[in-house]
Parts: sequence; structure tokens; C-alpha cells
Amino acid sequence: MSDLIPQLELISFKLCPYVQRAVITLKHKQVDFKITYIDLQNPPVWFKEISPLGKVPVLKVNDAEILFESSVIQEYIDEITPPSLHPIDPFVKAKNRAWIAFGGELMGMQGLHGIIHEKDPAKCEKIIDSIKDLLTRLEAVHSGQAFFNGEVFCLIDAAYAPMLMRFGLLKQHCDLDLLEGLPKMQAWQQTLLAKPCVKESVVAQLPQMYRSVILHYEGFMASKVN
Repeated sequence: MSDLIPQLELISFKLCPYVQRAVITLKHKQVDFKITYIDLQNPPVWFKEISPLGKVPVLKVNDAEILFESSVIQEYIDEITPPSLHPIDPFVKAKNRAWIAFGGELMGMQGLHGIIHEKDPAKCEKIIDSIKDLLTRLEAVHSGQAFFNGEVFCLIDAAYAPMLMRFGLLKQHCDLDLLEGLPKMQAWQQTLLAKPCVKESVVAQLPQMYRSVILHYEGFMASKVN
């Protein structure tokens, strides 16, 4: 990589799926970077000073400038490390950005996070049904090839890989298969999780840590942990 690329440091915690988007992008492009993990329950004083919302991820650029919000960080990394992982066609690029935002809904409290937090079985089932409905919509626009747009790995693939990884962990720990009946999603998950840049984007202890988090929230899914 060019010496013109600034010094990059990602601030996160070990379970964060959003910083993982940026890590996948950096590893795919073979860019040097540093990652610093913090405890969000007891963040250091310096983190409170640099994070406007008190959230991760945060990207420090040249140990001076600060970026926050995962999609913004991912886009910035892509722009300073050509060639871009976005499609060239402006309309296709815009559609990819829209579906990346769609993925954020799948990760939120009405999505993946909600599943592991919700204590009421009926409400949890409602969230699961909503996720499956959204995934059916995603299935309909997926290329049906190796990656979202076709045979080329793009930024949108890096954005969805953390979610698909956690779907796999839910299936492993709770026997919940959110991708059942969705062959494109299943194939996409297998392809992405086999990529080195995805496998190397998380700490080795992630499966055990994710299981512990499910149990910690004592939601309905905690009763399903095997």
C-alpha cells in the first residue's frame, strides 16, 4: 500500500459487529492498522473525549482526527485505498448503500440485538418473524452468485459478513436458523465466512463470548442455549 495512507487506529470492543465491517475491508485490502479494544461498561476517559455519541467504532486518523459511525468509517477506508470496493455504476453503488443501511435494521433492537435481549417469548418470536421477512426481501435482490452483486467482492459484502457470522453463532448455540429456506443467503454466508479477511476479522474467542452474552441478557434465547 502507498505511504500516503494515513495511520489508522480502530477503537472498539471485541464483540462489536460494526467495527468488523471496517476490519474486513482493511484486511481485504491488506492495509496496516491498529485496533484497540475497550470495555464499554467502563470506558477510559480518553474515549469519552473522542466519541461524540459514546459508541464504537471510532477511527483515529494519524492519531489526530476522529471519525465515527461504522458505514462512514467503512466508506472512508475504501476511498483512501483504491481501487474502490463499490460498484462503478452510480445507480448500482447507490443501491448498495441503501441495502447496507437495510442491513443496519437487521442488526438493531428490532433485529439481531433484539433477539438476544427480549425476555418475552411471544415478542421474541415476533422479532424473529420480522427478521425472516427482511431476509426474504434481501434474498430477492441478491445476485444468486458468490457475492451480492455477482462474482466480485464488494463493500456491501464486507458490511453483511458480521451479521451472517452471528446468524451462524445463533444457529450453533441456540438451534435458531434464521436462514432456513433462503438458499442465496445460505450460500452467501458460507462464501463470506470462508474468506480469510472475514475469518481474521474477529478475536478467536468470539463464539464463546457471543454465547456468554446471550446468557448474560437472560432473554428468551438464553433458555435455548445448548
